[in-house]
Amino acid sequence: MKHILKGWLTDNSITTDNKTDKFLLLESAGKMSLEDILQKMFEANTGLQPETLRHVVELYHRIVKDAILGGMQVNTGLFYAVAKFVGVVEGGKWNPEKNSIYVSLTQGQEMREEIAQTGVSILGTKADVMYILETEDRKSGRKDGSATAGRNLFVRGAMLKVAGEDPSVGITLTSSNDAKVTKLEDDLITINKPSELTLLLPAELAEGEYTLTITTQYSRGKSPLLKEPRSVSTTVYIGGKPDEGGSGKIDLSDDS
Repeated sequence: MKHILKGWLTDNSITTDNKTDKFLLLESAGKMSLEDILQKMFEANTGLQPETLRHVVELYHRIVKDAILGGMQVNTGLFYAVAKFVGVVEGGKWNPEKNSIYVSLTQGQEMREEIAQTGVSILGTKADVMYILETEDRKSGRKDGSATAGRNLFVRGAMLKVAGEDPSVGITLTSSNDAKVTKLEDDLITINKPSELTLLLPAELAEGEYTLTITTQYSRGKSPLLKEPRSVSTTVYIGGKPDEGGSGKIDLSDDS
């Protein structure tokens, strides 16, 4: 195999009647920033200077960004990207408080081919892993990350119970549009269990993409609380998740 992904088995906290079913959670190999990527490119001994590599990559980013936000469907082989509109347009007028732009990214043919050459190594069983399995918008019943302002959002997973006195403990929603952080008041967490949370989302949240982050000191071990809080995040879409674009093909037809 060309690539190997490593994972840990952890109990499925959702099913109580089956004691043998497990989830496989990815063992993180770390994070990679643009600076890290540029360094890797330089180490590949291409003969290009670091400033040249940076210029090429930044130029690539700018051209792709300008194309997407100019209404083009971009297919790099690695990914397919297209801009989408979010929210109902009332009265035929765009309202930035209720409407937003979302860029849909899906894997391209090159990535699918690489995935086909990727193996999986199971490292063993890991206990007390914190994870989010899924969310459910209680208004629509959708489990694709959709959520509705002013309505309940159900979150399933493990080790999610919000507990502890650290100032960071709690649940936040961070807007992808302006990075504004909304922290839920304690009384908006209507069900608070290790395997499930029910959240009453603030009615004033504008439609768009948000990062939902749960931070807690909860521990089911002998110690009542963890010394250091830990967090887990997932993406939710107030107003509903935009339709995914991307067959991996670009429409070259001329409608004019």
